[in-house]
Amino acid sequence: MLEGVDYWEELHDSPSQMEACIAIFANVLELDEQGEPVNEKHAERRAAVWLYRYCTGELPQGEPDIEPWECRLY
Repeated sequence: MLEGVDYWEELHDSPSQMEACIAIFANVLELDEQGEPVNEKHAERRAAVWLYRYCTGELPQGEPDIEPWECRLY
């Protein structure tokens, strides 16, 4: 999804945007009873969707927009 997107160039001077990306990953990630991740790839994908939209101004085709709860900071 991020192939050809120079997201480091977009984010290296914007720590609050990096924080949002990490928040999305952490908010979407689910853990089982032993603390092991059960949907790590899905959480990665949602964070990548946010990065893609931030860098290109549009959502990847077929991806739903980021929900408010996904990017909430605690």
